[in-house]
Amino acid sequence: MSTLVNAASRDALAATELQLLQATDGAGAAEITGLADELFGVAALLGRESALRRALADTSTEPRSREELAKQLLAGKLGARALPVVVEAVRSRWSSAKDLVGGLERLARVALLVQAERAGRLDAVEDELFRLGRIISAELELERLLADPAAAADGKAALVDELLGGKVEPVTQALVRQLVAHPRGGHVSEGLEELAELSAKRRERSVAHVRSAIELTEQQQQRLAATLQRIYSRPIAVHLEVDPTVGGGLLIKVGDEIIDGTTTGRLQSLRRDLAD
Repeated sequence: MSTLVNAASRDALAATELQLLQATDGAGAAEITGLADELFGVAALLGRESALRRALADTSTEPRSREELAKQLLAGKLGARALPVVVEAVRSRWSSAKDLVGGLERLARVALLVQAERAGRLDAVEDELFRLGRIISAELELERLLADPAAAADGKAALVDELLGGKVEPVTQALVRQLVAHPRGGHVSEGLEELAELSAKRRERSVAHVRSAIELTEQQQQRLAATLQRIYSRPIAVHLEVDPTVGGGLLIKVGDEIIDGTTTGRLQSLRRDLAD
């Protein structure tokens, strides 16, 4: 998965996401799933066809020209909900053709998260994505297999179905299938954590990655989330990882900031103080 850092691409994504939300208005679960599949399909097409990708992202041409090209190629091949989203995407000004592809993939993921949100299952999806990321990061051979760009996408998707079928939310399974089919470099476990953060963002929350030597009770996690909300003045989603190596206390990472309340962290700080 890619992060859009350029301001132009972020603006393009925001404008296209508005169109996406309009496209999902009044849609049922099957329709939203179909919309997401079509957006993933267009992103995959542009990923393969470099000339087309460059033409649809070429900011030296008029937006209307890019729109007409998209309609000529995709009208009749995309549903009535997906086509306006793709048209808005190609009309927008992206910093690069790569960002256009990444933006379409992100919008497809957002569509699936919208589906989970409307079904009241977004919390479950977020939690499953985070836990899967932790599990896969600990299974090096599975990580290697799922991230292998040379492996057949259908085969990897089938493996995901075998591992997850009936055990997770349908939206979780769909997101993981798409991620392993088109990993775009990097680790699958990292992609899953990014998806969990995207899910949290749907509820306008930040994510706190918490490492603890022991499992925290639900009440303890709620108190921790309330404390972090007071510190950061915004809702915080707590993702807990049990890690005996932290020694005691908690190691909390919110964005680029680390709050080290572990025994190990305090010992390291003490050693640094003694060395000065």
